[in-house]
Amino acid sequence: MKDFRLIYVLMLALISACNTNTKQKEKEKMLGSKNIPKVVTADIEAGIKANIAKKVEEGGGYFNMSNDEKDLRLQLVRVHTEYLSNLGPNRHFACVDLADVSGDVYDVDFFLDGDPGNMSVTETTLHKLNGKPFYTWKQRKDKTWYRLPVQNATSDLLGVIEGEDSFEFNYEVTLPEINESAKIWIPVPQSDRFQTVQMKALEAPVEHQILKEKKYGNTVLYMQLSPEHSGRKVQLIYNVERQEKEPYEENSSPTVYLDANILLPVGDRFKILADSIIGSKGSESTIMEARALYDYVIDNMRYIKAGKYGTGDAVYACDALTGNCTEFHSLFISLARSAGIPARFAVGAAIPSERDDGGIDGYHCWAEFYAEGKWWPVDISEANKYTALATYYFGRHPANRIEFTKGRDLQLEPGPNSGPINFLAYPVMEIGNNPAFPKTFFSFQRKSGKQTL
Repeated sequence: MKDFRLIYVLMLALISACNTNTKQKEKEKMLGSKNIPKVVTADIEAGIKANIAKKVEEGGGYFNMSNDEKDLRLQLVRVHTEYLSNLGPNRHFACVDLADVSGDVYDVDFFLDGDPGNMSVTETTLHKLNGKPFYTWKQRKDKTWYRLPVQNATSDLLGVIEGEDSFEFNYEVTLPEINESAKIWIPVPQSDRFQTVQMKALEAPVEHQILKEKKYGNTVLYMQLSPEHSGRKVQLIYNVERQEKEPYEENSSPTVYLDANILLPVGDRFKILADSIIGSKGSESTIMEARALYDYVIDNMRYIKAGKYGTGDAVYACDALTGNCTEFHSLFISLARSAGIPARFAVGAAIPSERDDGGIDGYHCWAEFYAEGKWWPVDISEANKYTALATYYFGRHPANRIEFTKGRDLQLEPGPNSGPINFLAYPVMEIGNNPAFPKTFFSFQRKSGKQTL
Protein backbone atom coordinates (compact mmCIF):
# COMPACT_ATOMS: atom_id res chain seq x y z
CA MET A 1 0.00 0.00 0.00
CA LYS A 2 2.95 2.32 0.56
CA ASP A 3 3.73 2.00 -3.17
CA PHE A 4 0.40 3.63 -4.02
CA ARG A 5 0.99 6.38 -1.46
CA LEU A 6 4.45 7.01 -2.83
CA ILE A 7 3.05 7.17 -6.37
CA TYR A 8 0.50 9.67 -5.13
CA VAL A 9 2.98 12.08 -3.63
CA LEU A 10 5.40 11.67 -6.55
CA MET A 11 2.63 12.40 -9.05
CA LEU A 12 1.67 15.55 -7.20
CA ALA A 13 5.29 16.61 -7.14
CA LEU A 14 5.61 15.83 -10.86
CA ILE A 15 2.52 17.86 -11.71
CA SER A 16 3.99 20.78 -9.76
CA ALA A 17 7.39 20.45 -11.45
CA CYS A 18 6.25 19.93 -15.08
CA ASN A 19 4.81 23.35 -15.86
CA THR A 20 5.57 24.92 -19.23
CA ASN A 21 7.35 28.26 -19.38
CA THR A 22 3.99 29.95 -19.96
CA LYS A 23 2.44 28.33 -16.91
CA GLN A 24 5.49 29.23 -14.88
CA LYS A 25 5.20 32.87 -15.91
CA GLU A 26 1.49 32.85 -15.02
CA LYS A 27 2.33 31.32 -11.67
CA GLU A 28 5.02 33.92 -11.01
CA LYS A 29 2.59 36.70 -11.97
CA MET A 30 -0.02 35.25 -9.59
CA LEU A 31 2.48 35.00 -6.75
CA GLY A 32 3.92 38.42 -7.47
CA SER A 33 7.37 39.07 -6.17
CA LYS A 34 7.08 36.67 -3.24
CA ASN A 35 10.15 34.47 -2.83
CA ILE A 36 9.22 30.88 -1.97
CA PRO A 37 11.85 29.20 0.23
CA LYS A 38 13.32 25.92 -0.95
CA VAL A 39 12.01 23.06 1.22
CA VAL A 40 14.02 19.88 1.80
CA THR A 41 12.95 16.71 3.59
CA ALA A 42 14.79 17.76 6.75
CA ASP A 43 12.54 20.83 6.89
CA ILE A 44 9.42 18.67 6.58
CA GLU A 45 10.69 16.28 9.27
CA ALA A 46 11.35 19.20 11.59
CA GLY A 47 7.94 20.62 10.76
CA ILE A 48 5.98 17.47 11.53
CA LYS A 49 7.94 16.84 14.72
CA ALA A 50 7.29 20.39 15.89
CA ASN A 51 3.57 20.05 15.21
CA ILE A 52 3.38 16.72 17.03
CA ALA A 53 5.40 18.09 19.98
CA LYS A 54 2.99 21.03 20.26
CA LYS A 55 -0.03 18.72 20.26
CA VAL A 56 1.63 16.45 22.84
CA GLU A 57 2.20 19.43 25.12
CA GLU A 58 -1.40 20.56 24.68
CA GLY A 59 -2.67 17.01 25.17
CA GLY A 60 -1.08 16.33 28.54
CA GLY A 61 1.78 14.23 27.21
CA TYR A 62 -0.03 12.53 24.32
CA PHE A 63 -0.91 13.21 20.70
CA ASN A 64 -4.67 12.80 20.86
CA MET A 65 -6.73 11.49 17.95
CA SER A 66 -10.01 9.67 17.50
CA ASN A 67 -11.10 6.88 15.22
CA ASP A 68 -14.57 5.40 14.82
CA GLU A 69 -14.24 3.25 17.92
CA LYS A 70 -12.14 5.06 20.53
CA ASP A 71 -10.06 8.05 21.54
CA LEU A 72 -6.36 7.46 21.01
CA ARG A 73 -3.48 8.67 23.19
CA LEU A 74 -0.44 8.43 20.99
CA GLN A 75 3.32 8.87 21.27
CA LEU A 76 5.75 9.40 18.41
CA VAL A 77 7.68 6.30 17.38
CA ARG A 78 9.10 7.14 13.97
CA VAL A 79 8.90 9.61 11.11
CA HIS A 80 9.13 7.74 7.80
CA THR A 81 11.83 9.90 6.24
CA GLU A 82 11.62 7.87 3.02
CA TYR A 83 8.11 9.23 2.40
CA LEU A 84 8.59 12.90 3.29
CA SER A 85 7.59 14.87 0.19
CA ASN A 86 7.36 18.46 -1.02
CA LEU A 87 4.10 18.57 -3.01
CA GLY A 88 4.58 22.11 -4.29
CA PRO A 89 4.81 25.64 -2.94
CA ASN A 90 3.94 25.57 0.76
CA ARG A 91 2.44 22.04 0.53
CA HIS A 92 4.04 18.96 2.10
CA PHE A 93 3.41 15.32 3.03
CA ALA A 94 4.65 13.22 5.97
CA CYS A 95 3.99 9.69 7.21
CA VAL A 96 4.50 8.92 10.90
CA ASP A 97 4.24 5.91 13.21
CA LEU A 98 2.51 6.67 16.52
CA ALA A 99 2.01 4.19 19.38
CA ASP A 100 -1.20 4.21 21.41
CA VAL A 101 -1.15 3.55 25.16
CA SER A 102 -2.87 0.23 24.38
CA GLY A 103 0.20 -0.89 22.47
CA ASP A 104 -1.32 -0.46 19.01
CA VAL A 105 0.91 1.26 16.45
CA TYR A 106 -0.78 3.59 13.95
CA ASP A 107 0.66 4.72 10.63
CA VAL A 108 -0.66 8.28 10.22
CA ASP A 109 -0.60 10.46 7.09
CA PHE A 110 -0.12 14.22 7.51
CA PHE A 111 -0.45 17.08 5.04
CA LEU A 112 1.22 20.35 5.98
CA ASP A 113 1.23 23.93 4.68
CA GLY A 114 3.90 26.56 5.21
CA ASP A 115 7.55 27.45 4.93
CA PRO A 116 10.53 25.96 6.79
CA GLY A 117 10.22 26.73 10.48
CA ASN A 118 6.57 27.69 10.14
CA MET A 119 4.54 24.67 9.01
CA SER A 120 1.06 23.76 10.15
CA VAL A 121 -0.86 20.51 9.75
CA THR A 122 -3.95 20.84 7.57
CA GLU A 123 -5.05 17.20 7.38
CA THR A 124 -4.40 14.06 9.47
CA THR A 125 -5.66 10.55 8.71
CA LEU A 126 -5.07 7.11 10.21
CA HIS A 127 -3.63 5.04 7.38
CA LYS A 128 -2.68 1.76 9.07
CA LEU A 129 -3.16 -0.09 12.33
CA ASN A 130 -0.32 -2.48 13.22
CA GLY A 131 0.67 -2.63 9.57
CA LYS A 132 -2.86 -3.27 8.26
CA PRO A 133 -4.07 -0.45 5.98
CA PHE A 134 -7.43 1.25 6.32
CA TYR A 135 -7.15 2.65 2.78
CA THR A 136 -4.93 2.89 -0.25
CA TRP A 137 -4.49 5.51 -2.93
CA LYS A 138 -6.24 5.10 -6.31
CA GLN A 139 -6.25 7.25 -9.44
CA ARG A 140 -9.36 8.48 -11.23
CA LYS A 141 -9.68 8.78 -15.00
CA ASP A 142 -9.05 12.52 -14.71
CA LYS A 143 -5.67 11.67 -13.10
CA THR A 144 -6.62 12.95 -9.66
CA TRP A 145 -6.13 10.72 -6.63
CA TYR A 146 -8.45 9.58 -3.86
CA ARG A 147 -8.41 7.28 -0.82
CA LEU A 148 -9.97 3.87 -1.29
CA PRO A 149 -10.93 1.89 1.87
CA VAL A 150 -9.23 -1.49 2.09
CA GLN A 151 -11.51 -4.28 3.23
CA ASN A 152 -9.02 -7.12 2.93
CA ALA A 153 -5.25 -6.63 3.17
CA THR A 154 -4.12 -10.25 2.96
CA SER A 155 -1.74 -9.68 0.06
CA ASP A 156 0.18 -7.01 1.97
CA LEU A 157 0.64 -8.79 5.23
CA LEU A 158 2.21 -11.85 3.65
CA GLY A 159 0.34 -14.58 5.47
CA VAL A 160 0.43 -13.31 9.05
CA ILE A 161 -2.39 -14.85 11.09
CA GLU A 162 -3.91 -12.40 13.51
CA GLY A 163 -6.33 -13.03 16.33
CA GLU A 164 -5.84 -16.69 17.09
CA ASP A 165 -4.62 -19.93 15.58
CA SER A 166 -5.17 -23.58 16.53
CA PHE A 167 -3.00 -26.50 15.52
CA GLU A 168 -1.39 -29.80 16.47
CA PHE A 169 2.39 -29.57 16.77
CA ASN A 170 4.71 -32.55 16.44
CA TYR A 171 8.28 -32.47 17.81
CA GLU A 172 10.19 -35.56 16.63
CA VAL A 173 13.78 -36.54 17.49
CA THR A 174 15.71 -39.42 15.94
CA LEU A 175 18.52 -40.52 18.22
CA PRO A 176 21.99 -40.98 16.68
CA GLU A 177 24.25 -43.96 17.19
CA ILE A 178 25.06 -44.23 20.89
CA ASN A 179 28.19 -46.12 21.89
CA GLU A 180 28.19 -45.28 25.61
CA SER A 181 25.92 -43.70 28.20
CA ALA A 182 24.16 -40.57 26.94
CA LYS A 183 21.86 -37.79 28.12
CA ILE A 184 19.37 -35.60 26.30
CA TRP A 185 17.43 -32.41 27.14
CA ILE A 186 14.36 -31.47 25.06
CA PRO A 187 12.26 -28.29 25.51
CA VAL A 188 8.63 -28.72 26.58
CA PRO A 189 6.45 -25.69 25.71
CA GLN A 190 4.15 -24.39 28.44
CA SER A 191 0.86 -22.57 28.60
CA ASP A 192 0.87 -18.84 29.29
CA ARG A 193 -1.41 -15.90 28.60
CA PHE A 194 -0.79 -16.16 24.84
CA GLN A 195 -0.70 -19.91 24.28
CA THR A 196 -2.51 -22.91 25.70
CA VAL A 197 -0.44 -26.06 25.23
CA GLN A 198 -1.73 -29.55 26.00
CA MET A 199 0.54 -32.57 25.55
CA LYS A 200 -1.41 -35.08 23.49
CA ALA A 201 1.22 -37.83 23.33
CA LEU A 202 4.76 -38.58 24.43
CA GLU A 203 6.68 -41.55 23.05
CA ALA A 204 10.16 -42.26 24.38
CA PRO A 205 12.40 -45.34 24.49
CA VAL A 206 13.14 -44.92 28.21
CA GLU A 207 11.69 -43.37 31.34
CA HIS A 208 11.99 -39.60 31.51
CA GLN A 209 12.06 -36.73 33.99
CA ILE A 210 10.58 -33.26 33.69
CA LEU A 211 13.06 -30.65 34.87
CA LYS A 212 12.17 -27.11 35.89
CA GLU A 213 14.62 -24.39 34.93
CA LYS A 214 14.43 -21.85 37.74
CA LYS A 215 15.47 -18.46 36.36
CA TYR A 216 12.98 -18.26 33.48
CA GLY A 217 10.59 -21.05 34.46
CA ASN A 218 11.19 -23.29 31.44
CA THR A 219 10.22 -26.97 31.44
CA VAL A 220 12.60 -29.54 29.97
CA LEU A 221 12.31 -33.26 29.22
CA TYR A 222 15.39 -35.18 30.42
CA MET A 223 16.41 -38.77 29.65
CA GLN A 224 19.41 -41.00 30.26
CA LEU A 225 20.12 -43.25 27.28
CA SER A 226 22.29 -46.24 26.41
CA PRO A 227 23.56 -47.90 23.18
CA GLU A 228 20.38 -49.98 22.82
CA HIS A 229 18.46 -46.76 22.14
CA SER A 230 20.44 -45.94 18.99
CA GLY A 231 18.18 -44.92 16.11
CA ARG A 232 15.06 -44.82 18.27
CA LYS A 233 12.61 -41.93 18.15
CA VAL A 234 11.35 -39.49 20.75
CA GLN A 235 8.04 -37.88 19.81
CA LEU A 236 6.06 -35.18 21.57
CA ILE A 237 2.68 -34.11 20.17
CA TYR A 238 0.82 -31.03 21.43
CA ASN A 239 -2.53 -29.39 20.90
CA VAL A 240 -1.94 -25.65 20.76
CA GLU A 241 -4.27 -22.67 20.95
CA ARG A 242 -2.29 -19.53 20.26
CA GLN A 243 -3.21 -15.85 20.55
CA GLU A 244 -1.62 -12.99 18.64
CA LYS A 245 0.89 -11.37 20.99
CA GLU A 246 0.77 -7.65 21.67
CA PRO A 247 2.38 -5.31 24.23
CA TYR A 248 1.53 -6.55 27.71
CA GLU A 249 2.16 -5.84 31.37
CA GLU A 250 3.93 -8.21 33.73
CA ASN A 251 4.29 -8.05 37.51
CA SER A 252 7.94 -9.09 37.75
CA SER A 253 10.78 -6.56 37.61
CA PRO A 254 12.36 -6.11 34.18
CA THR A 255 15.78 -5.10 35.52
CA VAL A 256 17.15 -8.67 35.37
CA TYR A 257 16.99 -8.28 31.59
CA LEU A 258 19.63 -5.56 31.65
CA ASP A 259 22.38 -8.03 32.56
CA ALA A 260 24.80 -9.59 30.09
CA ASN A 261 24.71 -13.22 28.95
CA ILE A 262 27.64 -15.28 27.76
CA LEU A 263 27.03 -14.41 24.09
CA LEU A 264 25.11 -11.19 24.77
CA PRO A 265 27.65 -8.64 26.05
CA VAL A 266 26.51 -5.34 27.49
CA GLY A 267 28.44 -2.06 27.38
CA ASP A 268 31.75 -1.22 25.70
CA ARG A 269 31.37 -1.36 21.90
CA PHE A 270 27.62 -2.02 22.18
CA LYS A 271 27.12 1.03 24.38
CA ILE A 272 29.06 3.19 21.92
CA LEU A 273 27.11 1.82 18.96
CA ALA A 274 23.74 2.08 20.71
CA ASP A 275 24.41 5.70 21.67
CA SER A 276 25.37 6.57 18.09
CA ILE A 277 22.24 4.89 16.70
CA ILE A 278 19.86 6.51 19.17
CA GLY A 279 21.49 9.95 18.96
CA SER A 280 19.03 12.74 19.68
CA LYS A 281 16.19 10.26 20.15
CA GLY A 282 17.59 9.56 23.63
CA SER A 283 15.83 12.68 24.89
CA GLU A 284 12.45 11.66 23.47
CA SER A 285 11.09 8.25 24.59
CA THR A 286 12.17 4.68 25.24
CA ILE A 287 9.91 3.47 22.43
CA MET A 288 11.68 5.73 19.96
CA GLU A 289 15.07 4.55 21.21
CA ALA A 290 14.03 0.92 20.75
CA ARG A 291 12.63 1.67 17.30
CA ALA A 292 15.92 3.28 16.28
CA LEU A 293 17.80 0.12 17.32
CA TYR A 294 15.19 -2.07 15.60
CA ASP A 295 15.54 -0.10 12.37
CA TYR A 296 19.32 -0.22 12.58
CA VAL A 297 19.32 -4.02 12.72
CA ILE A 298 16.79 -4.24 9.86
CA ASP A 299 18.74 -1.81 7.69
CA ASN A 300 22.22 -3.17 8.34
CA MET A 301 21.93 -6.93 8.79
CA ARG A 302 21.37 -9.47 6.03
CA TYR A 303 19.52 -12.74 6.60
CA ILE A 304 22.16 -15.25 5.50
CA LYS A 305 22.59 -18.74 6.87
CA ALA A 306 26.36 -18.91 6.48
CA GLY A 307 29.42 -18.66 8.67
CA LYS A 308 28.91 -18.79 12.40
CA TYR A 309 25.16 -18.34 12.18
CA GLY A 310 22.62 -19.82 14.58
CA THR A 311 24.65 -19.34 17.77
CA GLY A 312 23.14 -16.03 18.81
CA ASP A 313 26.56 -14.45 19.30
CA ALA A 314 26.04 -10.68 19.39
CA VAL A 315 29.73 -9.95 18.76
CA TYR A 316 29.69 -12.09 15.61
CA ALA A 317 26.44 -10.44 14.49
CA CYS A 318 27.90 -6.99 15.05
CA ASP A 319 31.02 -7.83 13.03
CA ALA A 320 29.51 -9.94 10.22
CA LEU A 321 26.11 -8.22 10.02
CA THR A 322 24.67 -11.51 8.80
CA GLY A 323 22.95 -14.49 10.34
CA ASN A 324 19.55 -15.96 11.05
CA CYS A 325 16.97 -14.92 13.61
CA THR A 326 19.33 -15.62 16.54
CA GLU A 327 21.91 -13.12 15.29
CA PHE A 328 19.30 -10.47 14.51
CA HIS A 329 17.76 -10.62 17.95
CA SER A 330 21.00 -11.10 19.84
CA LEU A 331 22.44 -7.92 18.34
CA PHE A 332 19.24 -6.05 19.18
CA ILE A 333 19.23 -7.33 22.77
CA SER A 334 22.87 -6.38 23.42
CA LEU A 335 22.27 -2.91 21.96
CA ALA A 336 19.03 -2.41 23.89
CA ARG A 337 20.49 -3.53 27.22
CA SER A 338 23.53 -1.33 26.63
CA ALA A 339 21.14 1.59 26.15
CA GLY A 340 19.39 0.80 29.43
CA ILE A 341 16.37 -0.87 27.80
CA PRO A 342 15.48 -4.29 29.27
CA ALA A 343 15.28 -6.88 26.49
CA ARG A 344 14.84 -10.65 26.40
CA PHE A 345 15.01 -13.64 24.09
CA ALA A 346 12.58 -16.48 23.32
CA VAL A 347 12.54 -19.33 20.83
CA GLY A 348 9.99 -21.68 19.30
CA ALA A 349 8.63 -22.33 15.82
CA ALA A 350 6.71 -20.30 13.25
CA ILE A 351 3.72 -22.18 11.86
CA PRO A 352 3.25 -21.73 8.10
CA SER A 353 0.17 -19.70 7.21
CA GLU A 354 -0.10 -20.61 3.53
CA ARG A 355 -0.95 -24.27 4.22
CA ASP A 356 -2.65 -26.27 6.94
CA ASP A 357 -0.26 -29.18 7.49
CA GLY A 358 3.22 -30.53 6.81
CA GLY A 359 6.79 -29.94 7.90
CA ILE A 360 8.28 -26.79 9.39
CA ASP A 361 11.63 -25.35 8.40
CA GLY A 362 13.32 -25.41 11.80
CA TYR A 363 13.04 -23.20 14.83
CA HIS A 364 12.40 -19.46 14.96
CA CYS A 365 13.29 -16.95 17.66
CA TRP A 366 12.23 -13.44 18.60
CA ALA A 367 12.69 -10.78 21.26
CA GLU A 368 10.84 -8.38 23.54
CA PHE A 369 11.85 -5.03 25.02
CA TYR A 370 10.42 -3.14 27.99
CA ALA A 371 9.06 0.40 27.63
CA GLU A 372 6.17 2.45 28.98
CA GLY A 373 5.34 -0.25 31.55
CA LYS A 374 4.88 -3.00 28.96
CA TRP A 375 6.83 -5.73 27.20
CA TRP A 376 6.82 -5.05 23.45
CA PRO A 377 7.24 -8.10 21.15
CA VAL A 378 9.50 -7.65 18.11
CA ASP A 379 10.48 -9.95 15.25
CA ILE A 380 13.34 -8.24 13.47
CA SER A 381 14.43 -11.01 11.11
CA GLU A 382 10.90 -11.32 9.71
CA ALA A 383 10.67 -7.54 9.37
CA ASN A 384 13.98 -7.64 7.51
CA LYS A 385 12.72 -10.28 5.06
CA TYR A 386 9.31 -8.65 4.56
CA THR A 387 9.69 -4.90 4.87
CA ALA A 388 5.94 -4.37 4.49
CA LEU A 389 5.60 -5.96 7.92
CA ALA A 390 8.22 -3.85 9.72
CA THR A 391 5.58 -1.82 11.54
CA TYR A 392 3.53 -4.90 12.40
CA TYR A 393 6.50 -6.71 13.93
CA PHE A 394 7.36 -3.74 16.13
CA GLY A 395 4.90 -4.61 18.90
CA ARG A 396 3.30 -7.79 17.55
CA HIS A 397 3.94 -11.50 17.16
CA PRO A 398 1.36 -13.31 15.00
CA ALA A 399 -0.82 -16.14 16.27
CA ASN A 400 0.79 -18.74 14.00
CA ARG A 401 3.71 -19.74 16.21
CA ILE A 402 4.57 -21.72 19.32
CA GLU A 403 7.04 -20.71 22.02
CA PHE A 404 9.33 -23.40 23.48
CA THR A 405 11.58 -21.60 25.97
CA LYS A 406 12.59 -18.17 27.22
CA GLY A 407 15.99 -16.76 28.02
CA ARG A 408 19.65 -17.59 27.48
CA ASP A 409 22.29 -19.47 29.52
CA LEU A 410 19.77 -21.92 30.93
CA GLN A 411 20.95 -23.84 33.98
CA LEU A 412 19.43 -27.22 34.76
CA GLU A 413 19.94 -29.87 37.41
CA PRO A 414 21.08 -32.28 36.15
CA GLY A 415 22.58 -30.26 33.32
CA PRO A 416 25.05 -30.81 30.48
CA ASN A 417 28.75 -31.17 31.21
CA SER A 418 29.35 -28.29 28.81
CA GLY A 419 27.64 -25.86 31.19
CA PRO A 420 24.64 -23.56 30.78
CA ILE A 421 22.55 -24.09 27.65
CA ASN A 422 22.89 -21.15 25.24
CA PHE A 423 19.21 -21.42 24.25
CA LEU A 424 16.95 -24.44 23.93
CA ALA A 425 15.13 -25.07 20.66
CA TYR A 426 16.63 -28.26 19.28
CA PRO A 427 17.60 -30.98 21.79
CA VAL A 428 20.88 -30.75 23.67
CA MET A 429 22.53 -34.18 23.77
CA GLU A 430 25.75 -35.58 25.14
CA ILE A 431 27.22 -39.02 24.46
CA GLY A 432 29.73 -39.50 27.23
CA ASN A 433 31.29 -36.06 27.54
CA ASN A 434 30.90 -35.16 23.86
CA PRO A 435 28.06 -33.19 22.25
CA ALA A 436 25.77 -35.02 19.82
CA PHE A 437 23.25 -33.65 17.35
CA PRO A 438 20.17 -35.81 16.84
CA LYS A 439 18.01 -35.29 13.79
CA THR A 440 15.04 -33.11 14.72
CA PHE A 441 11.87 -32.61 12.70
CA PHE A 442 8.86 -30.36 13.33
CA SER A 443 5.47 -30.74 11.68
CA PHE A 444 1.95 -29.47 12.23
CA GLN A 445 -1.72 -29.98 11.43
CA ARG A 446 -3.89 -26.88 11.61
CA LYS A 447 -7.40 -27.07 12.98
CA SER A 448 -10.25 -25.25 11.25
CA GLY A 449 -10.93 -21.58 11.72
CA LYS A 450 -7.62 -19.86 10.96
CA GLN A 451 -7.72 -16.15 10.21
CA THR A 452 -5.27 -14.80 7.66
CA LEU A 453 -4.79 -11.07 7.22
